[in-house]
Amino acid sequence: MTFPDVTQHASARSERNFYVQLRRPWFWLILLLFAVITFFHYGDQIQGTSAFAQWLRSGTTIEYTLNRALYLLPIVLSGFLFGWQGSLFMSFLALIAMLPRVIFLSEQPVDAALETSTVFVIGSLLSMAFITLRKERDYRKELESAQEELKSSEQRYRQLFEDAGDSIVVHALDGTIIAINHATEELLGYTKEEIMNNKAGDFLIGEDSKAIAMRTKNALLKGESVEPYEQHVTRKDGTEVDMQISTSLVYEKGKPVAFQHIGRNITEKKRLDENLRFYVRQATRAQEEERKRISMELHDDTIQALIVLSRQLDSLTMVREGISDEVRNRLEALWQQTDNILQGLRRLSQDLRPAMIDRLGLIPSIEWLAENLKKYANIETSVEFIGKEHRLPEEVAVALFRVTQEALSNVRKHSRATEAEVIVEFEENLARVTVKDNGKGFDMPGKTGDLAKYGKLGLAGMQERAELVGGKLTVTSQPGKGTTLTVEAPG
Repeated sequence: MTFPDVTQHASARSERNFYVQLRRPWFWLILLLFAVITFFHYGDQIQGTSAFAQWLRSGTTIEYTLNRALYLLPIVLSGFLFGWQGSLFMSFLALIAMLPRVIFLSEQPVDAALETSTVFVIGSLLSMAFITLRKERDYRKELESAQEELKSSEQRYRQLFEDAGDSIVVHALDGTIIAINHATEELLGYTKEEIMNNKAGDFLIGEDSKAIAMRTKNALLKGESVEPYEQHVTRKDGTEVDMQISTSLVYEKGKPVAFQHIGRNITEKKRLDENLRFYVRQATRAQEEERKRISMELHDDTIQALIVLSRQLDSLTMVREGISDEVRNRLEALWQQTDNILQGLRRLSQDLRPAMIDRLGLIPSIEWLAENLKKYANIETSVEFIGKEHRLPEEVAVALFRVTQEALSNVRKHSRATEAEVIVEFEENLARVTVKDNGKGFDMPGKTGDLAKYGKLGLAGMQERAELVGGKLTVTSQPGKGTTLTVEAPG
């Protein structure tokens, strides 16, 4: 139980507060004032013939009412110095000091009791007043502190706003720009005076950019979340700038009053990315051309030579005279080995570059991949086609084929699946291939972009190949629930 500890802490705290009050000189001065007032209150009861006693008795000419009223002095002082607790404590102390005179000494006890009660009531009222004053003072302090903190926060925000390396633009709901930072001036090449009070849409390029801005604003006003997006803006000198923008609402009293845009110039980054994509695209095209060349050479030279050799060995095995059974058996073994090598080279040639993808297109090539998976890995594989097939650009068809090939290879090598399904969908200006299996699955990284980081290099290669033709890759998987891979590309 925690109650003894709480009581102990409270007692210790009260004891500390008590000793703190004892060390304050005002505490003793108030007690001294209280003692002097009490001394005069009972001065007529002092016996003796000394000059002091006679003077003290002569002090009784002061009305007892005034004597009682004087007790309000230490009550008020206690309230000012120690709050309502001090005022209330001193009121009770004054009541205790006045009661003996009311009960035993007063010639008019009723009046004396009324006056004493009045002093106590006034003291109690003063205690309540001090409570109110203390609350008012604390409230004012809190309000002043909050105002100072708000002012300090506004100054810090203003400093961050002005010094931010990214462009920050705030505009009203109607699009009128009401605040910008220095980075925005440097980005657009305009001065602050030239930008302020213009419409934010005036700096966007093209109707598509304005449509994106409108969709973003409508989504935010509906309470929907908006991911960072790209926009194209124009500078004062007429050049175009690519921006990555994050937009949020600005609220005042719980109501949206403006939009805040934080933009980063990605023009150089996009140029470098485009150059890199061009380089990789060229390298991939060269790789495919080299695959095609090697495949054709294997087919036209090596495979044909092996076919001739196989037929010669087969002919030798058919000779009945002059060849012993042992030699004939060895020739048959050599013929079988040659035939196996020939079949392996044919598969290698097809894997390098299936001739059917150039002659017949994507669908026969994917059917061939599914048949091979069923034939060589004993995995039941089905293929389904949705939509009306149309001829795809060569780069897109090759990219979809390679991703499907790698996906089915992963099914064969890693999934431990017994069934797989390939779905090919054709839409207007879009082709999509989905590969599903009932294998063991795996834990997916948080983002598809983290595939390489977590060692999923094959999946990362598929993603890069899809992005090279303007497509995207989506992978979903869970342990024990199989894997679904979808690649789509324009075409």
